Amino acid sequence: MRTAPLGRGGVRATRLALGCAALGNLYRPVDDETAAATVDAAWDAGIRTFDTAPHYGLGLSERRLGAALRGRPRDTYTVSTKVGRLLVPYDGGGAGDDLAHGFAVPATHRRVWDFSGDGVRRSLEASLERLGLDRVDVVLLHDPDDHAEQALREGYPALERLRGEGVVGAIGVGMNQCALPARFLRETDIDVVLLAGRYTLLEQEGLADLLPEAAARGRNVVIGGVFNSGLLTDPGPGATYDYAPAPQAVLDRALRLKAVAERHGVALRSAALHFPFGHPAVASVLTGARSPEEVRDSVAQLRRPVPDAFWHELRAEGLLDPHAPVPSVR
Repeated sequence: MRTAPLGRGGVRATRLALGCAALGNLYRPVDDETAAATVDAAWDAGIRTFDTAPHYGLGLSERRLGAALRGRPRDTYTVSTKVGRLLVPYDGGGAGDDLAHGFAVPATHRRVWDFSGDGVRRSLEASLERLGLDRVDVVLLHDPDDHAEQALREGYPALERLRGEGVVGAIGVGMNQCALPARFLRETDIDVVLLAGRYTLLEQEGLADLLPEAAARGRNVVIGGVFNSGLLTDPGPGATYDYAPAPQAVLDRALRLKAVAERHGVALRSAALHFPFGHPAVASVLTGARSPEEVRDSVAQLRRPVPDAFWHELRAEGLLDPHAPVPSVR
């Protein structure tokens, strides 16, 4: 599978990357065998970039990903994890569950926000232990929405030092908003932004500031959430958007997108996977999967061409930002 650079340190990402939140039992349990088979299916399809975080299942995602990658040549794959939430054991914890945070795991730990330099290093050390690795390739400041100043003043310099020491190859920020990552691009020397849900077939907020800023500075963007929490896989009653029931106006827009796709013989999820690659700043698209079948479907959808006429009709119908670049089959 084709790769693209993430920063200037030699780190590369495959065109399609595997998001591993589901391996942390996002919303519902995934057994160990299915989690391992999901990573195996990604590997067999040529995916060599894997994104995880301590937040995902209170460390379960990192442990499962590390176990699934064990024995594979370390220089043949890229692992990205995140910092900003320390996992602190509960005294006598485990009696409840973590579903309030979206994960079907025992509540053995609590999350403590910490974007200090010490917190960054402690978080990364714990992640390496869970992953069973001596290094990761990419480290991202994870959702510093309410901690912007500490993340900029303390968290980022700590990551910069780790990159300078060769402990990590690329650093950045991962968020589901555009304004703060754009500020990081302007005020720091990050390599990459992971932008979730804000540059998709449904909405193109990232075009206003973040993506042009990244392109102008020669930085890379990884796009997550291309299905907008599942809405663009099969829009209909009960569909979710931003992890909540989709508002009617948003659902109606998704249904209009689906109708155009059907007129061109295109699966909506295929168009959603292809769309971000029209922008020159986009290096990779990150999709979550909780089964081998979901991995194989994403790979198959990305391999199916989307005709230029589809994008033309979206523009004509006012369903796509007129300034949004689109991929071409030519």
